[in-house]
Amino acid sequence: MSKENNPVMKPAKNNPPKFNYLWIYVGLMAMLIYVWFNYDDGSPVKTEWTEVKETMIPTGDIAKIVYISNMDQVMIHLKKESLSSYSNKNIPKTGPHFYFLIGSNTDMETKLEEAWEQLIPEQRFRIEVEKQNNFFSRLLEWITLPLLLILMWVFMYRRMSRGIGPGGAGGGIFNVGRSQAKLFDKENTGKVNFKDVAGLEEAKVEVMEIVDFLKNPQKYTNLGGKIPKGALLVGPPGTGKTLLAKAVAGEANVPFFSISGSDFVEMFVGVGASRVRDLFRQAKDKAPCIVFIDEIDAVGRARSKNVGFTSNDERENTLNQLLTEMDGFGSNSGVIILAATNRADILDKALMRAGRFDRQIHVDLPEMKERLEIFKVHLRGLKLEEGFDVEFLSKQTPGFSGADIANVCNEAALIAARQNKESINKQDFLDAIDRIVGGLERRSKIISPQEKRTIAVHESGHATVSWMLEYANPLLKVTIIPRGRALGAAWYLPEERQITTLEQMLDDMASTLGGRAAEELMMGKISTGAMNDLEKVTKQAYAMVGYLGMSKEVGNLSFFDSSESAGFNLTKPYSDKTAERLDAEAKKLIDDSYTRAKEILNEHREGLTQLADLLLEREVIFSEDLEHIFGKRKFIKEEVIAPSDV
Repeated sequence: MSKENNPVMKPAKNNPPKFNYLWIYVGLMAMLIYVWFNYDDGSPVKTEWTEVKETMIPTGDIAKIVYISNMDQVMIHLKKESLSSYSNKNIPKTGPHFYFLIGSNTDMETKLEEAWEQLIPEQRFRIEVEKQNNFFSRLLEWITLPLLLILMWVFMYRRMSRGIGPGGAGGGIFNVGRSQAKLFDKENTGKVNFKDVAGLEEAKVEVMEIVDFLKNPQKYTNLGGKIPKGALLVGPPGTGKTLLAKAVAGEANVPFFSISGSDFVEMFVGVGASRVRDLFRQAKDKAPCIVFIDEIDAVGRARSKNVGFTSNDERENTLNQLLTEMDGFGSNSGVIILAATNRADILDKALMRAGRFDRQIHVDLPEMKERLEIFKVHLRGLKLEEGFDVEFLSKQTPGFSGADIANVCNEAALIAARQNKESINKQDFLDAIDRIVGGLERRSKIISPQEKRTIAVHESGHATVSWMLEYANPLLKVTIIPRGRALGAAWYLPEERQITTLEQMLDDMASTLGGRAAEELMMGKISTGAMNDLEKVTKQAYAMVGYLGMSKEVGNLSFFDSSESAGFNLTKPYSDKTAERLDAEAKKLIDDSYTRAKEILNEHREGLTQLADLLLEREVIFSEDLEHIFGKRKFIKEEVIAPSDV
């Protein structure tokens, strides 16, 4: 095989030689060698003409005097036998030994000749007149400053231009307009597949169509179909939107550009738009590929909602460029845009229209079955005790996202390790859930006996009312150990449901107000511990009346603007008379729920007292203790967990 055809043996190109920093080190070494070989054992000692004339010349110690005419300097060379007489002067072993300076108008030659004529022949010395040109010193003076400037410029240029190349740009001033996207492909990263994404079954079905197109585009193009240009992943934080996008790229086996929406926003004008152009230019070169923009709401916020910004705002210019690239005159064939946000309601309508983001894929919080799959993924590397029940964990974590579940598993491992255990058991996971949801235990917090009694009565009121009402969430456990900012907490077992009835909301309000009602009934006075409960029921009551149409007086009206089309309109969508009616109805709902809670507590006052005493004694009680006091609950529901704190 010839060199021309062999890819390994291709002839080298005649490129001009590049500047090598090794030459700088060679030059420095040459300078050091020169100084070394021209170095003597010392420098001449400075003296004065008077001392030379009165001491050195009369004693006959001088062997030679060299007058350097162009430097106004005189060098004194002593005789070898006279060096010992000047040992206290620290003179060098080789000449010149002394020197002195003269003025430019001094006739030094004449003075030396006069002193020489007065000496006897044995004391006379040689007189030499010469000129010295220190070429090396002058050369250094001329080239040192330019050399330093050149080296500084080269250093700054290399720093600012670092990272220029395909697939990524550095952060220097020359790269400020380049895309900050990270490129992931089979050459530089591990592949993520759908098997690494637990749950999200519906979302997987949606994105599988994109994967199938990237693998088999002819299947769709033969029928005249077109793949969606973009898909928007919408869902709460921590539900796995970014992981799902990586899995799409891994399954399709195509390059994957990842960038955050905030990476487009810069203090320099025009930088955001330039980065958008550079990102799509790189994506076209790598097509077919996927471009993933995380937290797109940072740059895609609705233009009418950018308060305080003008039409020339940098964020709006960046958004306009993004809109143009996604669906403009240019062709982006083979480039699919995936984006993720948890604020889809604030995105610009032009960004959401068909042709840009053709579909929205909702990535919701996992249900119990999906949580079970997520737990199995995160428990792979943990040492669990034998016979560990994973289904128990999925039941105890309603409303947890995938990130929360990963945190629970890690926290449980840390708790077990802190107690020097060899494996992780069920209690470690329960403690981890308490730690994540409720906060860190603060047993050192000083609470007076009277305050502790009030907290126990308050939490017992929650537990009693929720145990007696049909639609209220039943209790898992109650604690009066301070956690985070809460002095006590009641852990409920809500069922996972998609819709909520009026009866369920009323029972929930009554159980929430059970703490305040128990304080008034048992202690004869109320405290500030119910602030969180009052905030919750107030918002719930106004939502029932103003949003959900659950008031006969107000009727089937909803003043909630889900689309936020009103923008920054500060006017209320109802009259003052309707506002008064809303206030009255909300107050009536709260008052009725409070009265209902007091009636239940009055009816079961003896059990409430027993429960409060037991809570003071143990600090933590469970549903089995309530069953022992009040009897078995009539309304059995599936057990899952959520907290309510003081």
